[in-house]
Amino acid sequence: MEKKIRKILVANRGVPAVRVMDTCRDRGIRTTAVYSNPDRLAHHVRLADSAIHIGEAPPLESYLDMEKMIRAALESGADAVHPGWGFLAENSDFAQMVIDADLAWIGPHPKVIEILGDKIESKKLAIRANVPTIPGLNDVKDVKQIKKWLKDEDVDFPIMIKASAGGGGKGMVKIESEGELANALAQARSEALKSFGNDTLLVEKYIERGRHIEVQVVADKYGNVIHLYERECTLQRRNQKIIEEAPSPSITHDIREEICFTAVRLMREIGYSSAGTVEFIYDSDKKKFYFLEVNTRLQVEHGITELITGLDLVDVMINVAEDKQLPFRQTDIRPNRWALEVRVNAEDPKTFSPSFGTISRLQIPQGPGVRISQGVYEGADIPPYYDSLVMLLMAAGPDRIAAIRTMDRALSRGLRVEGVKTLQPLLLSIIRHESFKAGKFSTMFIEKNMDELVSKFKQQDHEDEVLKIAKYVAEVSALGPQSWM
Repeated sequence: MEKKIRKILVANRGVPAVRVMDTCRDRGIRTTAVYSNPDRLAHHVRLADSAIHIGEAPPLESYLDMEKMIRAALESGADAVHPGWGFLAENSDFAQMVIDADLAWIGPHPKVIEILGDKIESKKLAIRANVPTIPGLNDVKDVKQIKKWLKDEDVDFPIMIKASAGGGGKGMVKIESEGELANALAQARSEALKSFGNDTLLVEKYIERGRHIEVQVVADKYGNVIHLYERECTLQRRNQKIIEEAPSPSITHDIREEICFTAVRLMREIGYSSAGTVEFIYDSDKKKFYFLEVNTRLQVEHGITELITGLDLVDVMINVAEDKQLPFRQTDIRPNRWALEVRVNAEDPKTFSPSFGTISRLQIPQGPGVRISQGVYEGADIPPYYDSLVMLLMAAGPDRIAAIRTMDRALSRGLRVEGVKTLQPLLLSIIRHESFKAGKFSTMFIEKNMDELVSKFKQQDHEDEVLKIAKYVAEVSALGPQSWM
C-alpha cells in the first residue's frame, strides 16, 4: 500500500538542502531545516517551513550527529527524512535509525548502502554481475604485497591507492614509481582513517587519459530499473569533480548503449531502489570501460540529467519512498538537449584554498538556458566548517556548442560574487579552452594545463576597484573638478 509523505526533515545544509526543498515546495510537502550555530541565518533555514537547531559548528556536533537528527525529525512532526548529498547521505547506520524511528527513508535500503559503500565489496558484486572492473588488489597491507601484485599481474605504473570506504577524492593517492610506494601507502591510510574511520585500502591500475563516465539509474521497489543515460565528469581537481556534462562527448552510440545497460544490469542484480549512480572509468585509448563504484544517493550533478530528460530526480526519490511504481519505461526516456554544470566553490581559483567571509555582492545569471541551484544569498556568511560549494550553475542548449555558449554568457556576464574568492575565473578559462571545446580532455586536464588556464584569467579584484574609487574621491575633495570628470 502506498504511503503519503506530508513533511520531510532535510538532513543537510546549503545547496543540497535547498535543492530538496524546491521539489517539496512544488509538491506541497512541508519541510524542516536543521542548522548549526553559524548557519542560523543560512539560505536553507529561510526557505524551510520550520527549522531546528542541532548544535555547534563542527559537523560531528551537528550535521553528523545522527541522534540529534532523529530527535529533530520527531520533534518537528516529520514523517520522512531526505539526506541530500554529503554528511549522512550514504551512512547505512543513519538510514536504519530513520527506519527504526518509524520514519520514511528517502533513499536505497540500508543494507544496500552498507554493501556498496565498501569499494572492495562493491567490486566483488560487479564481478558477479559480469561488469568489467579495473585490475587491482584488495585489502592492501604493505608495500611488499603491492610489489608482488605488480609483478604477478604484469601491471605498470602509474597505480592508484584508494580508501575502501572512501569518496570525494579522500584517501586517494596516485603513485608514479616504486620509490613512492611507502610514503603513498602511509598517506592514504592516514587520510582514510581520518576521513572515514576505516583504513582499509585497495590498489588499482591507473588509467592514463581516462574519462570519468557515470550512469544515472532510478529504480522502484517492484524490480523496475531504468537508466537516464550518462554524464561526463572527467574534469576534476584533487580527484573532485568541477565540471560535468550530459551526454558525454567521449563515447560512441554503441558504447553508450553498452555502458548504460551494464549499469542497469548491475543495479538489478543488487536489488537497488531509489536514485543511484554507477560510476565507470573509460579508457579512451582501448575503448573499454571499467566499474569504479556506486553512489547510493542523489549526485551533485543530477541537475544536468534533469535538464536533458525533463525529470525531477528528487520527485522520483519521494515517489519511491511512498512505495509508488516508476510511471515511465525505458523507451519513454529520450534526451533531447545538451547540458553543462560547473561547481562554483568559495575557493581561490589559483590554489584551491578555501575562501571564507561574507558575500558582499551576489549577481545571479539569468536568461535562456540557465539553471541555478544556490545555497547562499547576498549578505550571507561562508563559514569555514563545511563544504565550500556556493552554487551549481547549469546551462543547456540543443547541442554542445550551444550549451557551452550559454555557460560562457552565464559565467562571464551573468555571475558576480564579491566578498569571497570563487572558482569562477578558472571555470570560464576551462570552457574557453580549445581542448575542452573539442571534447579532448582527461582527468589530468586541469593539472597539466593549470598554468595556461591561470594565465587566461580576467579577474578584477573588487578591493582594487574600491581603492581606485577612494583615490578619485580624494582627488576631487582636495583639488576640485578634474579633467576626466
